Amino acid sequence: KVGNLDHLYAPWRSEYVAGKKVAGCVFCHIAKNSFNDKENHVFYRDEFCFGVMNRYPYTPGHIMFIPHQHTNAIETLSKEKWLRVADLAQRGVKMLKEGFGSGGVNLGMNLGECGGAGIAEHVHMHLVPRFPRDTNFITAVGASRVYSTDFQKIYEKISELSKEYLY
Repeated sequence: KVGNLDHLYAPWRSEYVAGKKVAGCVFCHIAKNSFNDKENHVFYRDEFCFGVMNRYPYTPGHIMFIPHQHTNAIETLSKEKWLRVADLAQRGVKMLKEGFGSGGVNLGMNLGECGGAGIAEHVHMHLVPRFPRDTNFITAVGASRVYSTDFQKIYEKISELSKEYLY
């Protein structure tokens, strides 16, 4: 039993629990397989980085910018690569606010397992759009999140917006 809930029905998470797993680093797999961008929900790609939807988002429109270079330490990225991630984050915030309609954005990186990274072996920058009342009792009482919109439709919207804001 979690909080006051006996059961939580979340069928969209079945892929996370039982879905096919990528051998090795999932971000390197995405970086090397541009032919699968649509399936992997990649909405931006250049020679240094790519932008991808977070498959298990905190809020609708949760995106990440990830360098192609496999590293768990931002200090090993060249200045050019680091500045590209920072530039994309800045433009991504503008895209989420102006184009996607978020009232604010949480921006950050969890570096290393001790820093809270879910995928600690490959650095990535999170952009989490925030909306009025986007958290409610279910988060506080049930320790669960409700994702109230269609993931694929959000991906399509972000893909369209990226053409205007990121390229």
